[in-house]
This record gives sequence, structure tokens and C-alpha cells, in this order.
Amino acid sequence: MVGLEILSALSGLLIAVQSKINGELSFKMGDSLEAAFVSFSTGLLFITLISLTQPKLRSAFKEIFKAVKEGKMRPWTLVAGALGASFVAMQTYVVPIAGVALFTVASLAGQTAISLWVDQLGLSGGVKSVITKRRIIAALITIFAVLVSTLDRLSMSNFSVLAIGLALFAGTWVGFQRALNGKINSFSKRAFATAQLNFITGTSFLFSLLLLRSIFTDHSISNFTTAPWWMFIGGSIGVLYIALSSHVVQHLGVLEFTLFSVGGMLIGSLLIDLIFPTPGTVISPYLLIGIALTYLGVITNGQSRFSRK
Repeated sequence: MVGLEILSALSGLLIAVQSKINGELSFKMGDSLEAAFVSFSTGLLFITLISLTQPKLRSAFKEIFKAVKEGKMRPWTLVAGALGASFVAMQTYVVPIAGVALFTVASLAGQTAISLWVDQLGLSGGVKSVITKRRIIAALITIFAVLVSTLDRLSMSNFSVLAIGLALFAGTWVGFQRALNGKINSFSKRAFATAQLNFITGTSFLFSLLLLRSIFTDHSISNFTTAPWWMFIGGSIGVLYIALSSHVVQHLGVLEFTLFSVGGMLIGSLLIDLIFPTPGTVISPYLLIGIALTYLGVITNGQSRFSRK
């Protein structure tokens, strides 16, 4: 089981690495929307190549639309990919400003807070979860963690309240996306088929935004070769994350996977900011305390799920 726990932590580390790559891509291209499009389109190319070699994946993909056609699933459920695309767009915008660690803490706070409502509604198609005092405390801890993480930055001239707010808001989108993907996956039965739909809708959504912007503004679409090649693999990392998570969850369970992956994400984001810091990023005691509080909030939320068993 130790090997599976390491894979869980590695999946969280991959998300932290993706945040850094997408942030650097945004900085080099000078456009967060175009950087998000590059990330999603490369991920779509990667997962499409996988699908072409796996007939079962193509059959699973058809099952999604069959469920919609038969009225078993609402058509708007398919917008999960657009939510993911919006998150990546925010990620590429915020990381160059706030750094990977602070973005991770803020987005996790948003995810934890929205999960209270999402789980109560049972949007993922599973069993509805009751809002308990422990879960409310967990959400408050993670939100408090964001406040602590930013205490030393409030007086800085380059501190952006908007960037932190966007990271929090982006985290809520991830909460919705995971719930909708859970619903979609209950019909596709294969995580890669669900992921392929996400990348198709997400890429289409971002391309539509780019097209509309070029039509109604004087902002033309830039040359997509303005950054080093390694910055274009962020989308592929997202696909690898799905592959790891779909394998590990079957054996380790969702709760333990989440705890270890969040641990990998937080530690990975801190190491990235230490080794490859974003200009202006400061690793302060407040940020370290915020990371610890965030993980405490996740563990508290997890204990509430154990208590219901």
C-alpha cells in the first residue's frame, strides 16, 4: 500500500508542477488566455492519441452522449470541461503574480468551501453528504489559512487582492467540475473517456473566447511559438494526473488518495517556489503556517467522512 500512497502524493506534485509550467507559459506569452488554450489543446492532443489506440475508450465516450440522449443525464453536465478550462486560465494568470504555493492554498480553500454545498446536493451522482460541524470547521480552517498566508503581503505594493480572490473563486469551479465529472464517469465507466470530454469542451470553450476577443477587440491571437517547448506540456501533465488518480482510487479509496495528493500538492508547490521562485515571491513563516493550516483543514474534513462510516 505504501507504493499507492507515494503515487497519490506524486499526483498532487504533478498538479503543482502544472501550475508552475502554465504560469511560466503565461508570463512568456504575455497572455493567460492563450496560455490556457495551449495547455488544454496539448492535453487534448495527448489524450486523443491514447484514445485512438484504445477501442474501449471510444465506446465509453459514446456512452456519455447515450446517457444524455436517454435523459439519464442533463446536457449541462457536459460543461465540466469549460469549468476546468476556466480554472487553468485563472491558474496561468495568478501564479506569475502570487506564486505556486499561495495559489495552491487559496484554490484549495475555495474547493473545501464549495464542497460543503456540492456534497449536500449530491451533484456527483453519489450519496449526499450532510453538512456537519466538523466539515464547517474544516472549511473555515482552510479559508483562515489563506488569510494567514497573505498577512505579510498586505502592505506590499505588488500584492493583488484580485489575484487571491480569483484563486479562491477558481477553486470553487474545481469543486463543481469534480462533481460533474463524477456524474459523467458513472456512465462512461472510464476516467480517460471522461477526461477526453473535458479536454474537448475545455479547448473549444477557450478557442471560442479567443475568437470572440479577436473579433470585438484589437487584441489579435499571438504567435504560439513564443515560449520554450517544455512549457507546452502542462496539459499532458493533467492527463497523467487523471491516469494516476483513476488507478490509485480503485485500491486506496477516495479519502486517502485526497489526503496524500493534497500533501504532495502543498509540499510540491512550496519546493517549486523555493527552487524556481516566481519573481517577488517570498517564502515567509506566514505562508508556511498557511500551508500547515490548509492540510489540517483537509484532514479535519476527511475525519468527518470517517465518522459517518
